[in-house]
Amino acid sequence: MKRIGLLCLIAALTAAHSPAQTAAGKRVLVYTRQTTTPTSSYIHDNTPSSVEAIRKMGAQNGFAVDASEDPNVFTAANLKRYSVLIFSSTHNEAFQTDAQREAFQNYIQGGGGFVGLHAATTTERQWPFFVSTIGGKFVRHPTLQKFVVTVKDAAHPSTRGLPASFEWEDECYFHDSLNPDLHPLLVTDPSKLDDPDRGKFASSLIEGKVPLAWTITTGGRRVFYTALGHKMETYSNPLLAGHILGGVLWAMGAAK
Repeated sequence: MKRIGLLCLIAALTAAHSPAQTAAGKRVLVYTRQTTTPTSSYIHDNTPSSVEAIRKMGAQNGFAVDASEDPNVFTAANLKRYSVLIFSSTHNEAFQTDAQREAFQNYIQGGGGFVGLHAATTTERQWPFFVSTIGGKFVRHPTLQKFVVTVKDAAHPSTRGLPASFEWEDECYFHDSLNPDLHPLLVTDPSKLDDPDRGKFASSLIEGKVPLAWTITTGGRRVFYTALGHKMETYSNPLLAGHILGGVLWAMGAAK
């Protein structure tokens, strides 16, 4: 029965995220730079798995995928090549120069698509423009555990075909400085978490729930973020892969 259920889920996600002709010929950049500081030294091991998964998505849906951890890719001329920038578990300083930050900011303000995966909200937490763009800045998570994810908006391409609620093992990210314009897609109930610090971060909640995935469309932006994806093996899970693919296609304007 479990195998039948998984096959049904794969079929549903495939149908929900079937290739759109408007994705053909487009290109995305997966950016994976992680740096350490004395107070923030954790390095995620999931980025190679995320890059591999997105390359597979590109091959199946007609868009090209480049990957880099070199901040020198952030020039106006280079960013023009990309329909979407994907920050996959980037950490701390994503950029080395103000010119690189300016290129990123101009890209976003010019209508370029942006996708953040998991630890991307631990990036550039001192730069208000980046925090506002991605939707918030990471402040903490309880211990890795299983929790129930609830679909808040089932109409978005990243959530179509997902169960209305499902159990998921991950780091449940809490964020501060949430963009008031973010639109939640996935949420979880903080009262159900094994969390000794429960109740201390009310500013991380929206209508009493922890937002786990969202979009931001104000100012002509197409920003998609999901906090799911700490474990490297989950990027081969059709549930997470379909969720990310829907977000990428939406960010490039290939899915509505």
